[in-house]
Amino acid sequence: MDKIFEVLDKSGRKVRLTKKQWLHISKKHPAVSQYLEEIKETLKYPDSITDTSPDENIRYYYKHYKHLKSPYKYILIIVKYLNNHGFVISAYFEKTIK
Repeated sequence: MDKIFEVLDKSGRKVRLTKKQWLHISKKHPAVSQYLEEIKETLKYPDSITDTSPDENIRYYYKHYKHLKSPYKYILIIVKYLNNHGFVISAYFEKTIK
C-alpha cells in the first residue's frame, strides 16, 4: 500500500494517508489538497478531537487556520483506527468544531 505520509497523532498512534485516500480527498474536496502540511499538523497538534461518529473507531481532528483560502477556517481530518493504527478517511474544511 503506497502512502503519502505516516505521522504520530497527538495520542502517539501511527496515522497514515494512502495514495488511494489522497486521490479521493483531492477529487471530492479539491480545495483542501493544497494543505498537506496542515493536514499532518492537524493530526499531530489538533485543537480538538471528537468522537461523535456512531463508529467507535472513528475520530475527528480539528485545527483552526487563519490563512485558509476558505470562509471555513478549520481543517477537519477523519481518521479510522484499526488495531491501534489510524487511516485518514477524509479531510475538508469546516466552519466549527462539532
